[in-house]
Amino acid sequence: MSSRTSGCLEEEDGEEEEEEENYNPTEVKMSQIVMPCHSNHRQELSVGQLLKWIDSTACLSAERHAGSPCVTASMDDIHFEHTISVGQVVNIRAKVNRAFNTSMEVGIQVNCEDLFSDRHWRVCHAYATFVTQRTSTGQKVTLKPIVPHTQKEQVEYSVAAERRRVRMVHDDIIKDLLSNESVQQVDSSVGHDAVAAERTRVESVELVLPPHANHQVNTFGGQIMAWMVNVATIAASRLSQAHPTLRAIDMFTFRGPSQVGDRLLLKAIVNNAFRNSMEVGVRAEAYHEEGPNRHINSAFMTFEVLDDGGKPRTLPRIRPEPLEGQRRFQEATARKKIRLDRKYIISRTQGEVPLSVPWDPTNQVYLSYNNVSALKMLAARSSWRLSCEKDQVQLYTLEQKSMLSFKIECEVDVPAHRAFDLLAELSNRPSWDSHYKKCELIQLVDDDDFIYRVVTPSVRHGAMGSPTAANKAEGILQDFILLASKRKPCGSGDPYVIALRSVSLPTHPPTEGYNRGEVLCAGFTILETKDKSLISYFNQASPEVLPYISTDIAGLSSSFYHTFCSCSQYLTRNRL
Repeated sequence: MSSRTSGCLEEEDGEEEEEEENYNPTEVKMSQIVMPCHSNHRQELSVGQLLKWIDSTACLSAERHAGSPCVTASMDDIHFEHTISVGQVVNIRAKVNRAFNTSMEVGIQVNCEDLFSDRHWRVCHAYATFVTQRTSTGQKVTLKPIVPHTQKEQVEYSVAAERRRVRMVHDDIIKDLLSNESVQQVDSSVGHDAVAAERTRVESVELVLPPHANHQVNTFGGQIMAWMVNVATIAASRLSQAHPTLRAIDMFTFRGPSQVGDRLLLKAIVNNAFRNSMEVGVRAEAYHEEGPNRHINSAFMTFEVLDDGGKPRTLPRIRPEPLEGQRRFQEATARKKIRLDRKYIISRTQGEVPLSVPWDPTNQVYLSYNNVSALKMLAARSSWRLSCEKDQVQLYTLEQKSMLSFKIECEVDVPAHRAFDLLAELSNRPSWDSHYKKCELIQLVDDDDFIYRVVTPSVRHGAMGSPTAANKAEGILQDFILLASKRKPCGSGDPYVIALRSVSLPTHPPTEGYNRGEVLCAGFTILETKDKSLISYFNQASPEVLPYISTDIAGLSSSFYHTFCSCSQYLTRNRL
């Protein structure tokens, strides 16, 4: 997950400004003025020092919620958007987004403040996972749930479950990429000017002293990260023969603790050099006088070298070592692809990417994440306006800049789990939705994700908003290639989710006789209310979808009511 947005709801039209003053009991703030002792040779705050402050603030937030000592379990991707100069102020805010059984996600926002110009800008946004330490009897501490109070907190709470899902399959994604041989093979014909990877190797030992420990006498996670950044920077400098700038740190997990008195062996090497960036791999091992080394952490960092104009310079090529070096070289290429997938699928807001993102097995996890999180964000918006209502079926609209979204909501006398099973079977939708002429499953991705081809009536030449009239008109049909992602509740109060968005498949290009339509964000949320279900259907109306609902929004038609009545009857008939 990227640190840029990764589920972080962008504020639009100032509708969330009033939420800033809401008190959150888990929120911790830290402000630090950058002194020369915190800076590097360029008089900029060193990333290692910033990571110490980030980890410290996040840990205090986690402990405030847990009421017991906590340790850093993992940190999601961090992208550093700007540097911070000596004399400027770093403002860090951390709060617990969601508590699971024994772990919790903490969101961290880092901003910079210039005291003389009164300017503020974002430096990075990160997500860390913390776990509580076991009790004296060895038992795990069960965490109390988080209760979100604002729209923004509700979004973070809901999407935290999706981020957790991505973390759990993070390592498997790289393995799948390599096993599918979808990344480049090592180029054995590199020129004589290529730098041998062995020349960039760095090893350094640090003795863990009391100042390096936290209040639990374990080596402070932020300190370990700072030491890792130090050796990685040296390795990057040896390749570029210049002072590199750290741009990103990939998601990493702490594998075990370290204590005062441990020796930390830090190893770094450049794994791969691309045109304008390089990946440095770092490994941290702990040992104590006698005994084997314990692997406690690994991280992958992306560096650039900037010219006088602040633009990335072209870097020398790297010549990997045989066997292990070639493995690291290829894995670095796989991780670069994953970073691009995250950047263009997860970390952008919906309006910043093409509607139909190309689908392939290597990006399915991120597309699925984007699909579900986008729907959850849309559902959590607080500015929905009731446009019309008929027999307790409500039609709501939401205007966001140039985007119009609509929501149709109704309660049905069917258990939520049964309604979820029935609505998730998209192939049955033509039986109750007149807007679906045909719906065929074209690819079963996994148990939770499916790709369908949907055919709908054209409204281009018919009466506006009237599919029946359009059927009789001389117009071509529309088709959509949709990714359907379904999710069961992750905890109490969570809805069932069925999310839909357009994707493109090379095997199913636009065909003659059909107008290829796009769905930006659509789907159902199903919330259990005793033995009934509150069913909400959402759609960010693209030009191909808007005509179907425009007359309803204008109050000239109630086709939405008839469609939802048909849906309710379908669910009731199949209740058992």
